[in-house]
Amino acid sequence: MPLLLYVLACAVFVQAMSEFMLAGLVSQISADLAVSIPAAGGLTSAFAAGMVIGAPVMAVAVRRLPSRSSLLVFLTVFVAVHVVGALTSVFAVLAVTRVLAAFANAGFLAVALTVAVRIAPAGRAARATTTLLAGTTLALVAGVPAGAVLGQAFGWRATFWVVAALGVLGLLGLLLGMPTDGAGNRSSGVPFRRELSVLGRSAVVRTLLAAALVNGGTFAVYVYLDPLLTGPGKLPVAIVPVGLAVFGIGSFAGVALAGRYADTRARLLLGAGAGVLGVGWVGLGVLLGAGWPVLALVGLQAALGFAVGATAIARSLVLVAEAGTLGGAATTAALNVGATVGPLFGGWALAGSGTGPVWVAAALVAVALLPILLPGGVAARSGTSDRAPLHGAPVDRAPVDRARADRSPADGVPADRARADGAPADGAPGIRGPATDCVPRAEASGSDDPGLR
Repeated sequence: MPLLLYVLACAVFVQAMSEFMLAGLVSQISADLAVSIPAAGGLTSAFAAGMVIGAPVMAVAVRRLPSRSSLLVFLTVFVAVHVVGALTSVFAVLAVTRVLAAFANAGFLAVALTVAVRIAPAGRAARATTTLLAGTTLALVAGVPAGAVLGQAFGWRATFWVVAALGVLGLLGLLLGMPTDGAGNRSSGVPFRRELSVLGRSAVVRTLLAAALVNGGTFAVYVYLDPLLTGPGKLPVAIVPVGLAVFGIGSFAGVALAGRYADTRARLLLGAGAGVLGVGWVGLGVLLGAGWPVLALVGLQAALGFAVGATAIARSLVLVAEAGTLGGAATTAALNVGATVGPLFGGWALAGSGTGPVWVAAALVAVALLPILLPGGVAARSGTSDRAPLHGAPVDRAPVDRARADRSPADGVPADRARADGAPADGAPGIRGPATDCVPRAEASGSDDPGLR
């Protein structure tokens, strides 16, 4: 994989650490700024809402800018608002900085996901995507616990300063590691209406819906893992950090699994994986009071949740490659809609039942099985081998192929040579643009879903 991909993954790690770190700092912020704990906890909701709204807004704002410039601007804003947040003594100012940080994070992730697909080697789009998303799971495993320890030792402001400093390192990595003339630095050359039409394709909508629902189920449980383990789980409070660590390790393993197999076993991961995931949530709801062994099931569910979710995200990025940064924004928004709606439903369910969030997760995954398994769904076969790698945007090549077939040696360009050259025949409506030029194109399948390639 290109070195730039790992630079982007490190930047994503820093931003994910910022997104999740408040879970261990709420009490300190509440006491320091003289606000209630629910108000301080609302900063997390503000960040999540900023991610959902900011992804499409920022993508439209920078769609004509080179990717390198967009990434640098977003990361600079991200660093600046963390400096302001570390210095302020006014809760309202801190709340504004969290929303602005979310906007910057959403814009950065939307562009970074698009760049990851563009610079990926042929047939490795899913591996590139999951490598980038590994930054998020690493934040769950190591970044957030480290931030909590740092905050307990030196105060919550120290965590903000560390995030800002790591962001500066990310800026240096981008300045040195992302060339101005590379494939990943292209801006969108596709008309805005065409980008929107790509996002409206049924295959894209189904895949984004599945990704949001699976992610919603995963976070419905993760956010409430503390009360689940100590309430109906009947485990001591001291075990909560262990449970969070097990969940984080499982999530990292799941993303690694998706990276290894999503290019060649996408149907299996999405179809069978989602089915097993749903059964696993039901099992967790039934066995939650079984004691320590339940932690193993928590880790397994985290791995399955992130494996299925990351595969759906990789699949969606291939389908929306033609939409450029707007496609990355749609994927980012889908992830964060799930991360927002899942805990919201989980919280309502928790008020009525101690195991409520687990059943919410099971229900969301059950609904996700509809766009995944129904005819024409995400995991449906469409004439392509499950062993063929995911590698390209859903571009209809049929008109081009027919035009090439009609050309004869008498025209001066033999059909086989024209096909080898890769250039469309005279008058053929070949699709051009940065997103499609950088990603090998799928063969036409007679529908808007080219199948899992």
